[in-house]
Amino acid sequence: MQKEKDNWYASWFNTPYYHILYKDRNHREAALFMNQLTEFLSLKPKDTILDLACGKGRHAKYLYKQGFDVTGIDLSEESIQHAKQYEKPGLHFEVHDMCLPYSKQFDAVFNLFTSFGYFENEEDNLRTIKSIKTELKPDGYGVIDFLNVELAIKNLVPNEKKKMGNILFHIEKYLEDGYIVKNIKFSDDGQDYHFTERVKALTLADFEGYFEEASIELKHTFGDYHLNKFDKNTSERLILIFS
Repeated sequence: MQKEKDNWYASWFNTPYYHILYKDRNHREAALFMNQLTEFLSLKPKDTILDLACGKGRHAKYLYKQGFDVTGIDLSEESIQHAKQYEKPGLHFEVHDMCLPYSKQFDAVFNLFTSFGYFENEEDNLRTIKSIKTELKPDGYGVIDFLNVELAIKNLVPNEKKKMGNILFHIEKYLEDGYIVKNIKFSDDGQDYHFTERVKALTLADFEGYFEEASIELKHTFGDYHLNKFDKNTSERLILIFS
């Protein structure tokens, strides 16, 4: 397993620029997805949810407001430090590596909005799946919300610019060694910055292989946040529900 200092996401996610670049993510869509998902899984008030790779906690906070007991974990110390200001009984945040089993079991474990496939070492993807299994109660459900790589690769935009506030981000995307790579360059206050995101181009078949090796049963596969059927040619997302 890689150490935090070796991982691109440990440095990039800990910068304020990550949150600046992605601050226009659709909150209404996220809320809709959480509502659809918790209803589909028949989760009840006070049921426990682990938000795996929770970032600054926006989804954990929303789930808490819907009546659930939520724990958010993330590798980013800065993100967890920010999230901890919202802690209260029933809403807890902690720095934790999702490759490693957490110390409690939950009614559901959510890994949302492509927070998987960052690892350089293939074994860490399987370790994460196995950790989720140990974090689930006997009748609990795991959820991985990943991008549909077939469509993402087909629609890949090689170069684009995105202006957020006073910062102009130059973004380059390409496929390399089985990873979708995003190079992000920008300048701020007279200083140049360069960060890289790398997400493994995992297909449904790849996940099925992980699940088989971890003795996990894939229950449902959806292709969007409305929980419509997955189609590798047209679906925006690959949402996996397993136990």
